[in-house]
Parts: sequence; C-alpha cells; structure tokens
Amino acid sequence: MDEKSGNDLNTHHSPRGISERFAFGVVKTLRFFADAFFAGRYGHRAVVLETVAAVPGMVGATLNHLRSLRHMRDDHGWIRTLMDEAENERMHLMTFIEIARPTMLERMLVLVAQGVFYNAFFLIYLVSPRTAHRVVGYFEEEAIISYTEYLREIDAGRHANVAAPEIARAYWQLPPEADLRDVVIAIRADEAKHRDVNHGFADWLTEARKSA
Repeated sequence: MDEKSGNDLNTHHSPRGISERFAFGVVKTLRFFADAFFAGRYGHRAVVLETVAAVPGMVGATLNHLRSLRHMRDDHGWIRTLMDEAENERMHLMTFIEIARPTMLERMLVLVAQGVFYNAFFLIYLVSPRTAHRVVGYFEEEAIISYTEYLREIDAGRHANVAAPEIARAYWQLPPEADLRDVVIAIRADEAKHRDVNHGFADWLTEARKSA
C-alpha cells in the first residue's frame, strides 16, 4: 500500500480468457525486451517508455470521441478521463527528460517504438476496446513494479537522489526541497490510478458484452 496516495501497489488482475491472456502476454514480452535493453538505467528507461505510455490514452479518447459522434450518445466521461491520462503520462516524460537526457540511440528508438505501438494499439482498440484497456492495465502494473525497483535503487544509493526538476515540483505541487525520490513516488501513484481506471474500463466492457 502506498501510504501517501492510499493506492494498493500490489493489485493484479489475473488474466482470464483468450483476450486477457493475449494482453498479458504482449505486456510481459515488451517487459522482457525493456529489461534487456535498459538493465538498471531506470531514468533512461522511463524516458523511452513514457513516450509510449502516453499513446493509449490519446488513441482511446480519439476513438471514443468518434464513436460518441457516430452513435450520438454520451461518452460517460471516458474521453476526458483518457485525455487526462495521456497528458499525465506526457508530464512524466517531460519530468524525466530533465533527469536523464536521452541518447541519440534512445531518441531513434522512441521514433520506432511510438510509430509501431501507436498503429498496433489503434488496431487493437478498433477490434476490441476491452482488450486494449486490459493491455494498458497490465502496462501500468509493470510500471508500478519498475518504479518500485527504481525507489529501491535510490534508497540503496545506487542512483543519485537529485533535486526534483522545477516542472515536477510545479505539476505535483511538491515542496521546494523535493527530490527524485518524491517524484518517483508521485509518478508511481499516477500509474496505480491508471491501472485501476483501465482495468475498470475493461471490466465494464466485459459486463456490457455479457448483458448485450
């Protein structure tokens, strides 16, 4: 349990059925490659992965917006929630750029990863929004694990606990003396909220499908 946010950091949705196992498998596969490429470079890992993490919210908001227009019905707040998620993930990126400057290779990786992931996620959402939200839910579960590991590295002194960037202090309303540890805790709390929201959306779509 995160004492500051009150979020349960250990919540896990056990995959059930083909689509959820697919979503879980996709995320675990990407986790394997991220671990292999970045190893213990958590700051650089965050820079690259947050550029991808900001994609699903915008894709979901766009497609829900178009669906709402086509069917001429209310979106029940999904569009704003997903847009806020995308903006929040973008602020994670803006923060980590101040902490870990991406290399040229990492910038190239961002271009490729974002292009591939955007189109792949767009297609998944078109075919099955439920699966798409489950993918994001599992992504966020892995993000919580990664940021918890990052905190352990900071606490062990293997990563310098530098001062929090000004952009982070302003966005999360942190005190002037805030440091990297405070930033990571704030970002981890954000990821826990995104996890719960996306698993919640997937659950709602599952129930709606059953009652249709």
